Amino acid sequence: MKKRFALLLILSMILSLAACGGDKPAADANNGGDASSAAGEVFYLNFKPEQDEAWEALAKAYTEETGVPVTVVTAASGTYEQTLMSEIAKSNPPTLFQVNGPVGLANWKDYCLDLTGSGILSQLTSDSFALKDGDATLGIAYVVESYGIIVNKTLLAKAGYSVEDIASFADLKKVAEDITARKDELGFAAFSSAGMDGSSDWRFKTHLANLPIYFEYQDKGIGTTDAIEGTYLDNYKAIFDLYINNSTCDPKELASKTGDDSLNEFRNGEAVFYQNGSWAYGDLVGEGKPFTDDDLAMIPIYIGAGDEAQQGLCTGTENYWCVNNSAKEENIQATLDFMNWCVTSEKGTQAMATEMNFVIPFQNAVESPNLFVKQDQDMTAAGKTPVSWNFPTMPSENWKNELGSALTAYAAGTGTWDTVASAFVDGWASEYAALNG
Repeated sequence: MKKRFALLLILSMILSLAACGGDKPAADANNGGDASSAAGEVFYLNFKPEQDEAWEALAKAYTEETGVPVTVVTAASGTYEQTLMSEIAKSNPPTLFQVNGPVGLANWKDYCLDLTGSGILSQLTSDSFALKDGDATLGIAYVVESYGIIVNKTLLAKAGYSVEDIASFADLKKVAEDITARKDELGFAAFSSAGMDGSSDWRFKTHLANLPIYFEYQDKGIGTTDAIEGTYLDNYKAIFDLYINNSTCDPKELASKTGDDSLNEFRNGEAVFYQNGSWAYGDLVGEGKPFTDDDLAMIPIYIGAGDEAQQGLCTGTENYWCVNNSAKEENIQATLDFMNWCVTSEKGTQAMATEMNFVIPFQNAVESPNLFVKQDQDMTAAGKTPVSWNFPTMPSENWKNELGSALTAYAAGTGTWDTVASAFVDGWASEYAALNG
């Protein structure tokens, strides 16, 4: 509650300062139509560290083409909210930032320009990618992604298995535990480390935690809740136990293991399985990278729930662009123009598809060469059901952090699963009540 009050206090102070400049109008239908029409500048606070270099290059290309300065600042992994709070209070705040969905929008909607009638909104392939508050469109999804378990098929074959042998949690457990039993003989582990430091824990307190939320929502036919019941927490425990007990390291070491550790273990052939998403493709395949498409696959994260034979990858978005309505008028216009250029121009769409490995939900999208994107599309075409991204409905960052701390203590043997379950269920109810009471 104190954290919520502090956030509201900071926002109130900043809004008071912003109010001196007057209200900003909603975007008009011509915004974004001409890449060189704005006299202002763009400041993009990027959420995705893995695409930092690609955004820097695209910003440079835009400036060279139009003369409009574009600054890209990338927040460190797991620090976006804190970075945004700091940057938006400065005299030259971000003109373009992102929220992760309805929960994130609740914190920042007073700063979001209504994009109704804007050029970029007209480019969306579906209204479902517009983030609304009443009749106002305050955010626009700019990428659709998939995640699951990335597989080194070469190592899996050395262990005597193929991807086709894994079509359920029971299959995955059998293969992983067999690899562990022969770890010394094989020379590799089943899973790369489930690192629980800030650069890696989001894979488990957010992305993995999506699975029990998804299946509970499916049972109830809902899309959000003020009180999660934890119906599938035993399944969550089973998959997390499988990860940490069949890994490259002792579970007690996970508190200090990083995202880079996990990635490098997989790249160095130390593990067969690596939980991550389509955004990791560029870390694995390409010039100077250890794999080709023939070496890899992505399979669903099975937890022993639902119709596993028809389960697809976890596919969705938590990436919504928002334009800062407290920025200068000329900078707002410049930002709208830049956004529209990114999703309509040849340079922009090519960069987003090939350099960033994005699937973008806009009419001029270029087909991505990303193997994992193609596999998601193939699974969907074969009738498998993608697992929707429900983690944007998690009540707060604090809820995620408390869950992450409980998972870390559990892995280290200093905490119990009951504490994890309490953080999941009781923490959800208390955080939701505190933020919505």
